[in-house]
Amino acid sequence: METVLAILAGVLASCAVWLMLSGNLLRFLFGLLLMSNAVNLAIFAAGRLTYGAPPLLEAGGRLPEYDMANSLPQALLLTAIVIGFGLFAFALALTIRAYRTFGHLEIDRMRVAEPEEAGK
Repeated sequence: METVLAILAGVLASCAVWLMLSGNLLRFLFGLLLMSNAVNLAIFAAGRLTYGAPPLLEAGGRLPEYDMANSLPQALLLTAIVIGFGLFAFALALTIRAYRTFGHLEIDRMRVAEPEEAGK
């Protein structure tokens, strides 16, 4: 199962890089979201998936006789989802502002719209 998740994370990351290099700010934003999901999936797969094994200790703090799931990647994943959502919301607000200012979302044309430097 970890192999399937690793391949899926790689496919998501490669699609994200392709979107981020397309030259459109909205596609870049969706690529950023896809990259965040790919990293989250990679963190989740790094926690070794153990079917039916909760990450809990037995009474008295003893380790159980069976394998348990690692709870640290799960906690990191929840934190990364919240941070990724905040980053996406902020980047979306900046994208909307850029569209209202320039009237388009093409990154190369935005660079041309920058004001000239005073020293040149």
